[in-house]
Amino acid sequence: MMGNKTALVLEGGAMRGLYSAGVLDVFMENNINVDIIYGVSAGALFGLNYKSRQIGRALRYNLKYANEKNYMGWYSLITTGNIMNKDFCFNKLVYELDKLDFETYKNNPVDFYAVVTNLQTGKPEYIKIDDAQKDMEYFRASGCMPFVSKPVEINGNLYLDGAIADAVPFKKVLDENYEKIVVILTRPLGYRKKSSHLPYKLVYGKFPNFIETAKDCCKRYNETMDLIEKYEYENKIIVLRPSKLVKVKRVEKDKNKLQNIYDLGVSDCMNKLDKIKEYLQVKV
Repeated sequence: MMGNKTALVLEGGAMRGLYSAGVLDVFMENNINVDIIYGVSAGALFGLNYKSRQIGRALRYNLKYANEKNYMGWYSLITTGNIMNKDFCFNKLVYELDKLDFETYKNNPVDFYAVVTNLQTGKPEYIKIDDAQKDMEYFRASGCMPFVSKPVEINGNLYLDGAIADAVPFKKVLDENYEKIVVILTRPLGYRKKSSHLPYKLVYGKFPNFIETAKDCCKRYNETMDLIEKYEYENKIIVLRPSKLVKVKRVEKDKNKLQNIYDLGVSDCMNKLDKIKEYLQVKV
């Protein structure tokens, strides 16, 4: 029982995650802090900048390298087997091109959990990452999209995108009984997933538990959205989500669209800032 803690839940969605980056930059600029973060996929990859206190970093490097063939896209997929280039994204980018502040991340008392899907068990795992430099592979695993990524092996376990098993870990946060909950989604109000018929069995036939989990992915997501909207209607939680539809591809190269989804996160958060501060009892 966590009692008087504040939890932040970050949905993924590949480049739609820049919406969350916009929200989190406003949080940092207004000294809005939480105790625990659960980040899924892009929510983890962009959300770590909140713990490392690097305002603008997520937008900056995505705009700068959107059209770099070694960043992400078909070239990387064909040449490395991963749509996100491992060496570029998790080596050159974080250590050279736009350095992640590992020291600030490590010293920040916020607990950060990256959500991954265990390929063998089909279950979600919530990995507490205190040292981003040591455990960067868990961040990579959280955003490792099926079909276009090789599974990430860590300590003998194989992992893929956390969104397969728990796209928005709201129920997990409820079970932990945190006093305050903030959820950042990357789809507009009322969005629900339609059942998919992706060839999981064809590609992941050796992992029957994962296949079962993947089959029910849409159903679980929709049930979670129903629950979030119920709690939101009852004013028990704060939810930020795109106030309008901005069409952004999973691997978006259009810099204007990337800027637009980020800007929407900023403006939506600014419009709700007083309510957020009141809910979290932030001292002005």
